[in-house]
Amino acid sequence: MKKQMHLAAQYLAAAGISFLEKKADDSHTNLGFDIERGSLETHLLSDHGDQLFLNYVDFSLEWKSKSSSIVYNLDGSTHEDVLKWITETAQKALNKTYSYNLHYDLPYKIDSSFTFKLEDPKELVDLKNLRTQIQLSLEQINADFNLNTSIRVWPHHFDSGIYTKFPDSDISIGFGLAIPDTVSPVHYFYISGYNNDGQMETASYTDLSRGKWSKEGFKGAILPAAGETASQATTFFKEAIQVFLAS
Repeated sequence: MKKQMHLAAQYLAAAGISFLEKKADDSHTNLGFDIERGSLETHLLSDHGDQLFLNYVDFSLEWKSKSSSIVYNLDGSTHEDVLKWITETAQKALNKTYSYNLHYDLPYKIDSSFTFKLEDPKELVDLKNLRTQIQLSLEQINADFNLNTSIRVWPHHFDSGIYTKFPDSDISIGFGLAIPDTVSPVHYFYISGYNNDGQMETASYTDLSRGKWSKEGFKGAILPAAGETASQATTFFKEAIQVFLAS
């Protein structure tokens, strides 16, 4: 289900590419996460409140505006089927052409015959819970440090995170939740810091009470997400942030 949700999120990214003004940092492609709906969501695509959602609860896409909502079930649908539905729906809603044209590579390929299948509903619930945990944790950090910055899901690497300069400091910090990759074989919380000299070296930092500083490769700290609560993730982030700010 991890792969399928990553692939399905690209439909939302492509909507941002198709209908929004291009940003140098690719932020027009990034997504929000709505805890109540259990959904990823695009930025607003029109003045009429049009948005495209990817729902973790029922494995569906939803095109929603101020006046209407259309749900499309992914289970059993091919990539070609989904593109046809989004293209037709966008044309009716926006009178604009939807184009699935990504400018980055994903770790897996998709062709017209690829078929979405709801193979493991429990795993889908677990994935939703991970997004919920990181959203709650980052909202708490946002409030505690007066960051006033957006929490976004970046469809390329499919991480939920924040990257921001900290008040009254020359340090910027990126932190959030990453999917399994070369750094970790499981979902993990991550944090790394940057100053005027670039990315901060962390190999010599003192041990954290949760998680650990990376000694090679990734420069920062990681904490495997399995079994952790939003509160525990917040503790991990806060402790690491204090180390960065004191460096």
